[in-house]
Amino acid sequence: MSSIAIVGSGAVGTYYGGRLAAAGENVRFLARSGLRELQVEGLRVESVAGDFVVDRPQVFASSAEIGAVDLVVIAWKATTNDHYEEVVAPLLHEKTAILTLQNGLGNIERLADLFGAYRVLGGLCFVCINRVRPGLIHHLAKGLVTIGEMEGGVSDRSKLIVERFCAAGIECRAVDDLVAAQWTKLVWNVPFNGLCIAGGGITTQELLSQNGGEDEVRALMREVIAGAAALGRSLPDEMIEQQIRATHEMGDYRPSSMIDYVEGREVEVEAIWNEPLRRARKAGVVLAHWERLLNQIKKRLGERD
Repeated sequence: MSSIAIVGSGAVGTYYGGRLAAAGENVRFLARSGLRELQVEGLRVESVAGDFVVDRPQVFASSAEIGAVDLVVIAWKATTNDHYEEVVAPLLHEKTAILTLQNGLGNIERLADLFGAYRVLGGLCFVCINRVRPGLIHHLAKGLVTIGEMEGGVSDRSKLIVERFCAAGIECRAVDDLVAAQWTKLVWNVPFNGLCIAGGGITTQELLSQNGGEDEVRALMREVIAGAAALGRSLPDEMIEQQIRATHEMGDYRPSSMIDYVEGREVEVEAIWNEPLRRARKAGVVLAHWERLLNQIKKRLGERD
């Protein structure tokens, strides 16, 4: 893994790509916006784990300029997935691996259809980060990345990626069951991203401070766990209180989908709420709180548009 392309230079891509670059990895950033700022000003990360700067990041405007690499890390929002083929194809050689760090479900399947399941890994980021501007990232808490092969098991390839991430100061581990890991991330994403939008653009702390806020979060988390169970993945109920406690510790955090909502960008409704709910419904489970939340999100987005 001697060369890495970061596709999507937003908060996630610049934070993790920046850590890898600062550790000496050959990282090439594909930037849709902020290209000039990153080239001129460099990248600064203000982090609870220690600030760092990448003075001269390798930043490019197109995949063709980057060329073929050993690892493609996809860090853009799932709303951009229609551009997978045109953007990712020029980055591939015969053995290139593709690691998607995207939220929700459906991303790895779409990549597999286009480029082959043997190439595809999924990664879940448990991190609090915000991009202040193209060259400045605030890392507020956590940072764990869990990585799994689409085809299951812990491969030598995934072990190597974990090793390189850890060497760059990124907490990282490989998992046997990527699907279970994806549903674990949904336990947080579905309620917190969703209810912060439904509340009109509130923070996690504002949500948890509302009368009945924690109760609604718990109800949604229980439904996500039920959805995972219907699909053969058993998640521990203990994670509900663990995740609520951890979210209290984040303080006044602005979830990424809430930021997209208040700033007028497209929200990952399909990947985070629609597709997982569709799969759970098909497995025969009824999820009333989740259904209601999805309708509230769509109403808020309709009012904004």
